[in-house]
Amino acid sequence: MTAPATLTGPDLLPKDGIVRRIVVFLHGYGADGQDLIGLAPFFAQALPHTAFYAPDAPYPCEMSPFGRQWFGLDDYDPDMLRRDPANMAAAHARMAAGVARAAPPLRAFLAGKLKIHGLGADRLALIGFSQGTMMSLGVGLALDQPPAAIVGFSGAMLGQVPPMAEGVRRPEVLLIHGTNDPVVPVEASGHALAKLEAAGIQAALIRRPGLAHGIDQQGAEAAARFLMERLPQD
Repeated sequence: MTAPATLTGPDLLPKDGIVRRIVVFLHGYGADGQDLIGLAPFFAQALPHTAFYAPDAPYPCEMSPFGRQWFGLDDYDPDMLRRDPANMAAAHARMAAGVARAAPPLRAFLAGKLKIHGLGADRLALIGFSQGTMMSLGVGLALDQPPAAIVGFSGAMLGQVPPMAEGVRRPEVLLIHGTNDPVVPVEASGHALAKLEAAGIQAALIRRPGLAHGIDQQGAEAAARFLMERLPQD
């Protein structure tokens, strides 16, 4: 299946039309942009003059008549990381190939929004959930000009951190994950953190006790503080 050249989805723009930052939400498997754009008013309180976008993934969900997917999960096993971590590499490689196929329209979407608003990537942040976290890390870290910050909820990192050219600003990453997540085990974020730190990227992991596969108030507040400290406020 060929990915569309462009992505579309809901947005929330400042009422006064002044845009100084861009935050892009990337939804999870079987959802769409509407699933996360509802968080925009909350983040807008901490980040005024910010344009929020939530593009729909390029493909219809293969396991549901509704929703979208960034890539297929036909062979995904959420318990493999706990049961057989030595064999995760092959499964991750297959999903990483899906990230690569979905990357071109997402890269074009991000570049287009920066161009429209006349901003540099230092004023861009990505917030992913679940499969959207996999896309945020897989695509965001590979951009020639990466975003200033990446927040990943309930996700994982597929493959290794891509090499970055000397002198390129490295984004900072915050991972947030529920300890009772039955869909993407919290161990996945622990492995992602280790990879990021080994690559010299400043990263942190917040484990939310008792939380399943979702975003809670404390996690959202931590993400808002993180972005306030890393996106320019002028």
